[in-house]
Amino acid sequence: MSTEVQSIESVPVSREQSRARLPRINSFFHGADRVTHAHVNGVNDDWVRTLRLAFQSIGVVYGDIGTSPLYVYASTFTDGIKHQDDILGVLSLIIYSLILLPMLKYVFIVLWANDNGDDQVDWISVAIFVALFAAQRFGTDKVGYSFAPIVSLYFLFIGGIGLYNLVHYDIGVLRAFNPKYIVDYFSRNRKQGWISLGGILLCYTGTEAMFADLGHFNVRAIQIGFSFALFPAVSLAYIGQAAYLRKHPEDVAGTYYKSIPSPLYWPVFVVSVAAAIIASQAMISGAFAIVSQSQALGCFPQVKVLHTSKKYEGQVYIPEVNFALAVACIVLTFLYKDTTKIGNAYGIAVTAVMFITTIFLTLVMLLIWRTSILWIILFFAVFGSTEIIFLSSALYKFKQGGYFPIAVAGVLMLIMGIWNYVYVKKYWYELTHMVTKDKLEELTKNYTIGRIPGIGFLYSELAQGIPPIFAHLVEKVPYIHSVFVFVSVKNLPIPYVSSEERFIFRQAGPIEQRLFRCIVRYGYNDEKEDANVFAASMIEQLKNYVHDETLFAETTEQQLNNENIRQRPVGQSTVHAEERLEQVPESQTEQSEPQHIHESILIYEQELANGVVYLLGETEVRAEPSSNIFKKLLVNCFYNFLKKNFRQGEKVLQIPRDQILKVGMVYEI
Repeated sequence: MSTEVQSIESVPVSREQSRARLPRINSFFHGADRVTHAHVNGVNDDWVRTLRLAFQSIGVVYGDIGTSPLYVYASTFTDGIKHQDDILGVLSLIIYSLILLPMLKYVFIVLWANDNGDDQVDWISVAIFVALFAAQRFGTDKVGYSFAPIVSLYFLFIGGIGLYNLVHYDIGVLRAFNPKYIVDYFSRNRKQGWISLGGILLCYTGTEAMFADLGHFNVRAIQIGFSFALFPAVSLAYIGQAAYLRKHPEDVAGTYYKSIPSPLYWPVFVVSVAAAIIASQAMISGAFAIVSQSQALGCFPQVKVLHTSKKYEGQVYIPEVNFALAVACIVLTFLYKDTTKIGNAYGIAVTAVMFITTIFLTLVMLLIWRTSILWIILFFAVFGSTEIIFLSSALYKFKQGGYFPIAVAGVLMLIMGIWNYVYVKKYWYELTHMVTKDKLEELTKNYTIGRIPGIGFLYSELAQGIPPIFAHLVEKVPYIHSVFVFVSVKNLPIPYVSSEERFIFRQAGPIEQRLFRCIVRYGYNDEKEDANVFAASMIEQLKNYVHDETLFAETTEQQLNNENIRQRPVGQSTVHAEERLEQVPESQTEQSEPQHIHESILIYEQELANGVVYLLGETEVRAEPSSNIFKKLLVNCFYNFLKKNFRQGEKVLQIPRDQILKVGMVYEI
């Protein structure tokens, strides 16, 4: 148990106060996540911020599901309306689909599982895509504020027109809230009723984006936006269209526009077209969020992630993904030239994602939430069975465009699977081959390691020890810089990290050897410094660290030698007191403290003036010679192809090329 030590008068008050602010880090790696006064946005955001996010979410999240009234009835009744009560049956299916899947499942359950035609139309679509994707670089914050008024106006229009049509044409369609009409619909239509589910499911397309876009907003904001804006407006729109179709069943192919009262036609037309263009925003923002999260988990190759908000970590923009989506949309437009085929493709993608979400949420309920097994069975039985029925109907149209999302998903799964497999193997290789303290002592004994002027920064993803590439470097070239720092960069889920807390140091060897490990921490809104500024900042913090460690080790040893006092607590220190006592020879404590410390700090200033070199490990990952042909093909060919064609380390770290020294090494996994 740690105990308190008497005050040391020889230590200046300012230094003692500064040491008191330094947290004790039992784990160098996990301690890097802790920053003083860090604030992360979450479900506890204040209501003003939540309402602001709810307004933004209207323009980003709900465009897709909100514009479904434009085409659902036309996609469902492809062969016309055979029976008047079929309108009530379809309306009942739409109402309960909206209540069951988007509202109950996603809004109130899943969100809590945190952490057309000819060439002319094609070119118009291309122009729209170019404009939409070009706007993404402004970020979710600005895009949300720009799009939200348009989508809000659209919701007012469709809700108001739906209410008007309900009163004007047939208020009797409210009988559709009775699920009896669903049973009657399937009894009359049988197989055709099942096939028509492929059109009905379009009423909830975009639902899965609520969860994907959660990183851009928060749970309360999305719940408010859905419950008070989208659901009432969209429900009234479907009910009003059903009332109109009861009087004009022949207009089913163009229900949305033909049900608009004549004086409002052109204003509604303009707003609806604008809302339809914005509808893709939910998927675009969701793609950015998913790729960013996948990259952080080591499941996606390195891409450039730009944080577009100073307040919210999850609001990101990825140029490479934005470009890939734009190209894919343009190619798909020219390939299909038919909204029916695009709808078939979209339907399979949506229902498949929703069913996968149900499976994973069931596991979350079982393993993390530890919900009662009866509730878990009920959840999976209700939502899983419903989604399987919709998915089976969507797969019926596999040949009519449904193959496209499955092909794309297959390619992405292959890329992510290969990358994650090798990423994990590579990381375990580094852990098992990292240079331990004993290995470091062995290296210094077996090799006469020379020291050359200057400072060397060796970058590594390994924050828990010295990377194996250091041993490889010393064995091949037994020289290192006079001051040598093993650097690991860590991005934290907070906007900023102050310069005083940017660097965390720990000794990699005796302090006189000037070998250190350092974790450099950045918030998502921090800008990477110029190389010279970065080096100067690190060395300045390193000098403070060396001063504190040397002074504390010497004064502690003096007190232990002169007085039989209790051991100083290590709860407020960045390194073990026991380590410090072993690392400082007794002869050093006899020197004058100010002069000794001043001389040791001068060394770091002189070496900074001699120049800084950034060493990067150029690791080539290969399968072991004894591996099977499949593993060799996967690692030696596919992974290395991905690695060469995505962003390289120096681009991500923004290291100047004229100061880079790459150290090559082969990892056999």
